[in-house]
Order: sequence, then C-alpha cells, then structure tokens
Amino acid sequence: MSSSMYAHIRRNPRFAELVAKRTRFASLLAITVLVIFYGFVLLVAFAPELIGRRLFAGSNLTFGVLAGLFQFVFFWVLTLIYVRRANGEFDDLNKEIVHAAWKEDK
Repeated sequence: MSSSMYAHIRRNPRFAELVAKRTRFASLLAITVLVIFYGFVLLVAFAPELIGRRLFAGSNLTFGVLAGLFQFVFFWVLTLIYVRRANGEFDDLNKEIVHAAWKEDK
C-alpha cells in the first residue's frame, strides 16, 4: 500500500472509531483478567484458610482448586469473546475502511 492510502485510512472517521472501540474492548478484557488473576493471588496470600477449605466433607477438592480451574475456563471464554468480536465487528469495520481507501486512491 502507498503512503497516500495510509493517509486516506487515517483521515477516515471510521478508522478512529475502530481504534477507539478496539482499545476500549481490549482494555476492559485486560482489566478483567488482571482483577481475576490478582484477586486469586491475593486470596491465596491473605485467606489461605478459605483456599484450603474442602468443598464438602470427605472431598479432596478444595475451593482453591475450583477457583484455579474456574480461571482457566473464564480466560478461555474471554478469548472466545474477543475472537468473535474481532472476527465480526472489527473485521467488518476494517474492510469498510480499506475499501473506502481503495476507492479514494483511484
């Protein structure tokens, strides 16, 4: 692509919209991951009795193991959500922006 095409893309108001939406969404997901992850770490540090508590009498499964497994599942779900939105809404906006730039460049 030529530098004039890049200039067309940067001037497109939909490009600013795409960047803002992607940044907001990625920031929200990153904050969510950090809160869940460091919340678990803080729980281990400051509430070890809770982490070690068995889920029911005679069980080897503790709250800590369940919380750790929940994190894996939760992070996979967040990844799925991001991929679906990136492949849907964000890709559609991107195609629209590039198509408009090709039209302007000709």
